[in-house]
Amino acid sequence: MNKTTTSSKGKRIAKTKAEIKAEQAAVLERRRAQKEIAAFGEERERKPGSLSVSEIWWRQQYEWLKVRGYLLRPRYAPDWVPSWEGSKRHPLDCEDGRTLRFVQVMDATRIADGLYVSLKMVKKSAHPHEVEIGQYFMSEKISSDPKNCCVPFLDVLSVPDESDMQIIVMPLLLPFTQISFDTFGEVVECLRQLFEGLWFMHNNHVAHRDCMQLNIMMDAKDLYAEPYHPVMLHMKRDFSGFVGHYTRTQRPPKYYFIDFGLSRRYDAIEETPLEYPIFGGDKSVPEFQSNVDVPMNPFPTDIYYLGNVVREQFLNTKKGFEFLKPLVDDMVQDDPHKRPTMEAVVERFESIRQQLSTWKLRSRVISKDEGPFENLYRGVTHWSRRIGFIVKRAPAIPRLRE
Repeated sequence: MNKTTTSSKGKRIAKTKAEIKAEQAAVLERRRAQKEIAAFGEERERKPGSLSVSEIWWRQQYEWLKVRGYLLRPRYAPDWVPSWEGSKRHPLDCEDGRTLRFVQVMDATRIADGLYVSLKMVKKSAHPHEVEIGQYFMSEKISSDPKNCCVPFLDVLSVPDESDMQIIVMPLLLPFTQISFDTFGEVVECLRQLFEGLWFMHNNHVAHRDCMQLNIMMDAKDLYAEPYHPVMLHMKRDFSGFVGHYTRTQRPPKYYFIDFGLSRRYDAIEETPLEYPIFGGDKSVPEFQSNVDVPMNPFPTDIYYLGNVVREQFLNTKKGFEFLKPLVDDMVQDDPHKRPTMEAVVERFESIRQQLSTWKLRSRVISKDEGPFENLYRGVTHWSRRIGFIVKRAPAIPRLRE
C-alpha cells in the first residue's frame, strides 16, 4: 500500500512509489552532503568549478525534482563527473563549471514540454506572503488581464522533510536591461508595461515594496536566436559560442515584476494602509532616512522605487530622455504625499507618448559615456536596421501582442 500525505485542503493523496523512492534518496543525499560541507571548509577554499555549499542543497533535490517534472542541469546530478576532469581545460571554460548567480534561484527544464524555468527557494517563516500574493495574481479573474506584469507562478512545490521550505516555479527570465535598448520606442513600450503593471498591482490593493531595478525582469526567450546559458547569459546553452539576439523592435518582450517577499495585500476598504519602513534593494527612499519608527503608506514608496529606476537607467545614463524628466521628478519627490498615484502616472505617460514623433521613437538610444568611434559604428548599424523597419512598416513602438 502506498504511503499517504495530507494536502492543504485536508484531502489524502497517495504518493507514488517513485516519489517515495526520490524522497528516501534525498534523505541519504542530505547525510552525504553534511560530510561534504564539512570537507569544503570555508567557501573561499573551494576548488574552481566545485559545488558551493548552497549548490549542494540543490543537488540534494535532484531526484525528487525530476520525479516532480523538473530536470536540473548535469552539474547537479548525484553522479556528476566534471567535464574538465582529466583534461587541460579550465572549469570556467566549461558549461558545467559555473556556479549559480543567486544561491536561492536555480534553473531547470520542465520535462513535459522542454520549457526552461526558474526555481526559487522560499522560507515560509521569512516570507510568509510571497506564495499567497503570487498565486493571487494567477487567479482566474485577473491572470489574463493584459496589464498584469506579475511574474507567473507555474507551480509551487513543498520540499520533502523541510516543512519551512517551498520552491516556486517561474519562467526563466532575464534582467530587463540585459539587452541594450535600440530605440526610444522600445523604451517607451517597456515603461508602458511597467507603469501599467504597477498600477495593476495597486489597483488590486497590493504594494510591491521592493520594485527596484533587480526585481524587474523580461521574458527573453524569443529575443534570442537560440537558448542562452542561464548563468553565462552571453553564451549558448551548450557553451559552444556566443549567443545572438534580435532587437526588441523585432521581437518585443514581456516585462515582469518579480520577488513578492516584501509585498503586502490589503483589504479594499483600507485606502491608506500603514507599514513600518523596510529597506529593500533601493536604500535611497527619502521617507525612510529618518523615520524608520513611523508607519507609512507603502504605495507612494512603490512609486518612488519605479521612478528611481527610470531616473537611474535612462535619465542619468542615456541621452535624449528629457521628455520624461517632469514626470520622473514628481515620482521621486522627497515628500511621498506629493507623488502622483500610479493611475496619474499612466495617464501622464500616455500624454507624453502621444507627443513623441515617429522620428524620435525610431531614434537610437545613446549612452552618455559612448565614445566617438563606438557612436559611429552603432549609428551606421542602427540606420541599416532602421531603414529595414521602415520598409517593412514595423511599428515605431513595438507593442507586445497580448
